[in-house]
Amino acid sequence: MGNVEDVLGRLRRYPDVEALNLYAVDAADRLILDVAADALATVDSGKVAIIGDAYGALTLGAIVGHDLRDVRVHQDLLTGELALANNARAAGLSDRYTAHPLGPGLLRDARVVLLRLPRMLAGLAEIADAIARYADPAVEVFAGGRDKYLTKSMNDVLAQSFSEVRASRGRQKSRTLLVAGPKPVADRPFPVRDRLEELGLDVVAHGAAFSGARLDIGTRFLLEHLKLMKPDARDAIDLGCGTGILAVALATARPGIKVIATDQSAAAVASARATTEANGVADRVCVVRDDAMSSAADNSADLVLCNPPFHIGAAVHTGSAIKMFAETGRVLRPGGELWTVYNSHLNYRAVVERMVGRTDVMGRNRKFTVTRSVRGLHDPRER
Repeated sequence: MGNVEDVLGRLRRYPDVEALNLYAVDAADRLILDVAADALATVDSGKVAIIGDAYGALTLGAIVGHDLRDVRVHQDLLTGELALANNARAAGLSDRYTAHPLGPGLLRDARVVLLRLPRMLAGLAEIADAIARYADPAVEVFAGGRDKYLTKSMNDVLAQSFSEVRASRGRQKSRTLLVAGPKPVADRPFPVRDRLEELGLDVVAHGAAFSGARLDIGTRFLLEHLKLMKPDARDAIDLGCGTGILAVALATARPGIKVIATDQSAAAVASARATTEANGVADRVCVVRDDAMSSAADNSADLVLCNPPFHIGAAVHTGSAIKMFAETGRVLRPGGELWTVYNSHLNYRAVVERMVGRTDVMGRNRKFTVTRSVRGLHDPRER
């Protein structure tokens, strides 16, 4: 066995936002590895699956601590997937694991599953169903997280798919749930589909997609301004598209426009693709899994719509939104517009103006502000 702490101590979050109060590994990761140690010590290589690893702590910790090979990993966020790849390369362990979508390729015949508990219960329900559906009937699941984000409802969700769910003793404000005994599975409960009558759209959502099949209130407020958004736009981007509601609404309202819907969440991308197909606009809306438009060309869009996050994982942090704004300044053509909705207390206006261009408040209600930013003739990066 190798030195696990040496590997964990060198983990980085890159290309995700890095800051003094943001960490690549925490006490919950270490607790999951410790509680699962006996199971990992006896399981055969090729029988371990890891879900929700943030930046590689669970994957590389298990590999180094127990000399495992053929570990199968699913991470919803692309930044986590890229960070794991970077960390594995630095540790010389790239050949020890493979990345998979949530499904049979990830879980078939798995005997041990390490799970970082997601905060969204629907996301946990879809994961639990997949494990019960595809893993070995004798599978042991070691699920953990920080105490402040764990709820009794998580036990209840897991109990829908497993006959045994019990909590471990806590340590350093973290806890694990020990899960076993997959129950017989019925029809697949995900993705879900719902009709948004107010928009005349159908929405399809996987469990980890933000807001599920509902219309979140920030997106609803931004959509009230749809007719004002650059009327002559030919190429648009829905940045952080979620289930694709903005992209589909724009494409439906403007038959001549082409839209790229981009999100770093695998669940969001799968949901948005299904939503575009359900509404007959898949020929004009291209859905891409990407990190803040990093694959988009300079000066390639006339219009960008964005409902940015204000959390990075569990931490309240504006780094992800600032990264989105910086990329928007690069991707917009001169005269192109960024329309953004955000929680008013975040006061992003000055930041957006610096990174994109002249910014005006177009709407404000009790919770949200909508702004329009127009890119000038000069590249914002030259300022």
